[in-house]
Amino acid sequence: MLDGRYLRENLEAVRTAMGKRAGDWDFDRFMALDDERRTLIQEVEGRQALRNEASKRIGEMMRAGDHDEAEVVKAEVRQLNDELQELDERLQSTEVAVRELLLRIPNIPDESVPIGDDESDNVEIRRVGEPPAFDFEPVAHWDLGPALGAIDFERGVKLAKSRFVVLGRDGARLNRALINFMLDTHGARGYTEWSVPAMANEETLTGTGQLPKFAEDLFHTDEGLYLIPTAEVQLTNLHRDEVLEAADLPLRYCAYTPCFREEAGAAGRDTRGMIRVHQFDKVELVKFARPENSMDELEAMVTDAEHILERLGIAFRTIVLCTGDMGFGAAKTYDIEVWLPSYNDYKEISSCSNCGDFQARRASIKFRSPGEFKGSRLCHTLNGSGLAVGRTLVAVLENYQQADGSVVVPEVLRPYMGGQEVILPVVAREGDGS
Repeated sequence: MLDGRYLRENLEAVRTAMGKRAGDWDFDRFMALDDERRTLIQEVEGRQALRNEASKRIGEMMRAGDHDEAEVVKAEVRQLNDELQELDERLQSTEVAVRELLLRIPNIPDESVPIGDDESDNVEIRRVGEPPAFDFEPVAHWDLGPALGAIDFERGVKLAKSRFVVLGRDGARLNRALINFMLDTHGARGYTEWSVPAMANEETLTGTGQLPKFAEDLFHTDEGLYLIPTAEVQLTNLHRDEVLEAADLPLRYCAYTPCFREEAGAAGRDTRGMIRVHQFDKVELVKFARPENSMDELEAMVTDAEHILERLGIAFRTIVLCTGDMGFGAAKTYDIEVWLPSYNDYKEISSCSNCGDFQARRASIKFRSPGEFKGSRLCHTLNGSGLAVGRTLVAVLENYQQADGSVVVPEVLRPYMGGQEVILPVVAREGDGS
């Protein structure tokens, strides 16, 4: 959430910086509501002053024995109280309207973010590794996975509905191996691991910006709980309404969770296979940082996410998103895209963002440094995928496939799979009795 005072005092600058990013957000309505709010505050304060003065006069009259005049002034006070109650109700209603409007405006892009309309204007920063050069026609994971007994799309539909997936046999083992490998790797690089609920309440989702704007993308229950779309929601809200110590910053957290997305606006986009599904596993990275250090922490987070793919030996590229392609709460975002032979292209596997104080203002996450400044200041929050597990599994299967239909297990994952070096097709396993 943006600072209402900053927005009011820098309205045109914010409008220009937002460009198309603001969509149909109503700047004029905000100014009208904010003007009304300030006028009501002045009226409330004016009547409170009159009431205080009248109360003082009543005391003086009573001490002087002028009871009749005191009764007249008491009637004035009652009238003022009635007016104050009405004004307070109007003020509260206006403040709620202002806050609801502020909850729906996106974050202001950082000055370093390239200006653009959509993903075609994103800027590639680097490429790491070379896509594999197969001497055979590579098979897409939606065919390769079932042949290996690793992915079962039909049973996913039977158990739930379309775009749910069942992992079996070595697919389930590989998925678990990737989760443990990612958590261990990030833990060794300074991230504290957490285990958090897969469901969150409305206040928690409002704190990180999923609500109210993206309610249609969330699975929810009649009890007011929502299935989380990412562990960012829970990890960030661990410190909601808290004041952290500057000496402890930056805090670096990670967590594995299942994630759930309705994907209401994703019809027709990558719906084949496991690239865009309703339930998926992810290892999430979250940081709490001082404002002056947050961009450095973003660069470090991107490096940490990239490190997973480097160790897996899979080609990827990193891009910085333009203003028109960034997420709602981000001030700056890097996407890491992994090479997938099935698309003959790179596909997003991680998105790392610096949200500035946007989430911290919504969730009231602050830090203090008594020897440096008085009171407390808002933290900067950062989040990133480290990585999306399902898409990493897809990348491993497709990039490490062999001409005989088998898949070589990357060396770094073998200790997590009991030393297994190769995933064989179901037919080959049945043929040798395994």
